Amino acid sequence: MRGGCIPFMGLVLASSFGCATESFVRQQTDPLASRIGRLEARIAGIESALATLSQKSEATASGLEEAQKATADAKVKADMAMKAAQDADAKAGAGIGAVERAADRAEKAAARAEAAAEKAAKAFEMGLKK
Repeated sequence: MRGGCIPFMGLVLASSFGCATESFVRQQTDPLASRIGRLEARIAGIESALATLSQKSEATASGLEEAQKATADAKVKADMAMKAAQDADAKAGAGIGAVERAADRAEKAAARAEAAAEKAAKAFEMGLKK
């Protein structure tokens, strides 16, 4: 009896292991595939948001550079207006007509400086809004 029992047990043992069926494999891998799909979609959204932030950062930096240039231009024009005003003051002793002309030039230079300062302020505000 002992001799017949060993082959029988071998047969039972061999039949207890089977090949995985296609549906079993699909059942095991489908949750993983859907989870990977959700993670890929989430990563794509994060990458898109990062690209948008990068573009906004570059736009703000260029706007800030423009505002700085406009401010520097306004300072130059204000300096020119100050010099014109000083020249007008120096020419005051030369006569009333010369003083009036110098004062006119100084007023025009001051008006240009104010316009440049307003332009710089607007450019700076637009740079911050971007």
